[in-house]
Amino acid sequence: MCSPEHFAVEYAINPWMDVTAPVDRDLAVKQWDRLRETLIGLGHEVHVLTAEPGLPDMVYAANGAFMVDGSVYGARFKHEQRAAEAAAHHAFYESQGCRFIAPSETNEGEGDFAYVPEAHGGLILAGHGFRTEIAAHAEAQEALGRPVVSLRLIDPRFYHLDVALAAIDDSNVVYFPGAFSAASQRVLTQLFPDAVVADGEDALAFGLNLVSDGANVVLNSEATRLAGKLKAAGYTPVPVELAELKKGGGSVKCCIAELRH
Repeated sequence: MCSPEHFAVEYAINPWMDVTAPVDRDLAVKQWDRLRETLIGLGHEVHVLTAEPGLPDMVYAANGAFMVDGSVYGARFKHEQRAAEAAAHHAFYESQGCRFIAPSETNEGEGDFAYVPEAHGGLILAGHGFRTEIAAHAEAQEALGRPVVSLRLIDPRFYHLDVALAAIDDSNVVYFPGAFSAASQRVLTQLFPDAVVADGEDALAFGLNLVSDGANVVLNSEATRLAGKLKAAGYTPVPVELAELKKGGGSVKCCIAELRH
């Protein structure tokens, strides 16, 4: 994770960003702290990357890389405003002794990659359409040695895969069908017949931008109906309030890079 101590909405690179809307940075830090404390309370170890001035989106730590079994495929951001973030993530993963694969293709890390380790022997789900180039999917497959399933995003409000889909345990996912092309919807139905399916209201509340340890699902507190669906499916929803960070186009998952050693 990376503190939002420099968080601001100074430019608009997704439909959620409004440069005229005020941001309460102190409140953003408080909400982020609560998220970090929630993860620690659930028994997880949290590493904190040092926030750098001039990089207001660095709080969205998930976008910096994608890690599977100790190997890390680095990010190459689409927008120049975020490009410098990649070096900070690279340095962190190298300090952890990870095998780091530098990207040639544009991709935004876990923003557009999700890993489902026990689905069909271990699948990487990969989004494209707005940020990550489809060529990066092939590059990730070579880098990480896992099959990659390409999914086309068609609604700019769901500009990253992680605002439309999430792994909820080692073999299943939750997603909002309307974010995907008709063909990609068919692929998801085939791969995950027992998936939890979210509605548009919860998707627009950033409910799918969640993290799960297979039992506890940490999600945006506004996504109340999705929390109910997850509870009915046997998970424990853990709601958190992240209204300030939503102003930059992110929520729980955007703030958390998962270290899969």
